[in-house]
Amino acid sequence: MNALLKAADVLDRVPRALGKLAGWLILPLIAIIMFDVITRKIDTFRIGLSELTWYWLIEPIKLQDMQWHLHGVLLLMSFGFAYLMNAHVRVDIFREKLSRRGQAWVEFWGLLVMAMPYLMLVTYFAIIFVKISFAQGEGSESLTGITHRYIVKSFTVVGFGLALSAVVATFIRLGVFLFGPPGLRARAGGDLHIFAHEEEEQLEDEARAVVGDAGVAPKESKERS
Repeated sequence: MNALLKAADVLDRVPRALGKLAGWLILPLIAIIMFDVITRKIDTFRIGLSELTWYWLIEPIKLQDMQWHLHGVLLLMSFGFAYLMNAHVRVDIFREKLSRRGQAWVEFWGLLVMAMPYLMLVTYFAIIFVKISFAQGEGSESLTGITHRYIVKSFTVVGFGLALSAVVATFIRLGVFLFGPPGLRARAGGDLHIFAHEEEEQLEDEARAVVGDAGVAPKESKERS
């Protein structure tokens, strides 16, 4: 099972690294939005720029297309990283009341029955989606918009592939956490961020450590499962 955890670390590394890298796209996205708004709303800038020979590169339609494209790429590339960090939306009504082991079982079956089959299916159709766009030479619906739209659409394949990699890594760790020996179980659990109230528990541990260093006996807390 140690080999499984190493495989999970490899699968985890790619969506984590690319998700962090994609986060920097927010800076050019903000810059393009600001530039687009300023040049469209302030006549002095708009008229002055329209007289430049390379104005076709920064005309409003292209800027608006680029905003949508960057936003889509940023979102798609962040799916896997968001899941690994438990930053996605969860509607926990019953799961959060379970023990850590109970939560792990819910996540295990959810990934096995729903998440992995769905992501494999949607990745397959995303490949077809990109192939059709490439074959058609698809571009912007606007005459002056950005061409080669299949390039940005190809990020659907990359994004769902990264999400699948993150899900498989989590599934492996859940398997070790549920079925592995105690030592590896603790290691797998430490790499999982699926548990409800995890941040509160970390703060509680830090507070207990500070109180212990101060020589004050901490109050007993509820035993964690």
